[in-house]
Formats: sequence, structure tokens, C-alpha cells
Amino acid sequence: MERVPVLKIGDILLVSIQVDMSDQTAVQLQEDLAERIVATGCHGVIIDITGLDIVDSFVGRMLSTIASISKVLDAETVVVGMRPAVAITLVELGLSLNGIRTALNVERGMELIAATRDDDYGYDDLDEPGDQSTDTR
Repeated sequence: MERVPVLKIGDILLVSIQVDMSDQTAVQLQEDLAERIVATGCHGVIIDITGLDIVDSFVGRMLSTIASISKVLDAETVVVGMRPAVAITLVELGLSLNGIRTALNVERGMELIAATRDDDYGYDDLDEPGDQSTDTR
């Protein structure tokens, strides 16, 4: 059985799906990812599906399940690298991918997760993390 690698980049886990997703591979990925989220304390998961030519209802459900598991474990999920044909197929299948945010590429996905975390902590443009300045108004 093939395993999908889960890489840690800062406080984000990157999953790059480059293989056809069988039922067994998908279940293993869900387990591996849940374990890595807990072990690393990461708050973001990026799933890169650039390598997928075809997405069916099974893969759509698998992505939704991973996003739900990640959310329960306090990690935001972003799917990146979706090709136009894949997006069209998902819409035609009626798969809304609840709980999953999307971005065009990994860089934008990382920015989206960072922005979400900033919003969660109440940061704005004037009050960045680590900013030592004091407002004297």
C-alpha cells in the first residue's frame, strides 16, 4: 500500500497527493494526518491536489472528512492546486466540500492559513504578532 507523505513546514502540514487514492490509502492518510496534527501541534493543513487528474465523489468525500478531522483537532484545512476540470467535476457531482477553503497554490494556501490565525488571535495590520510598539493616542 502506498502512503501519502505528510511534511511539516513551520506550523503547517503539507500533504501532496501524487497517487491514485484507493480506499485503503485514503483511510491511512486520514490516520497519519490526525496523528501528525496531534504530535506536532500544527494549526494548518494544506492538501495539494495538483497531481490529481480526476476527482470523483470518493476523493471529494475523503477531502471533506480530512477537513472535519483537522478542524476537530484545531487545524484549518486548505486545498490547493485544483485544476479547472477538477473544480467543474466537483460542482457537477454536487460536492460542496464543506469546511474546506481553497487556494490556487501552496504559497496562497499558506497565506490564507496565516491570515486565518491572525484573525483568530485578533491581530490587525497595526498590531502584528511580536510588534513591541505602543499606541500613544
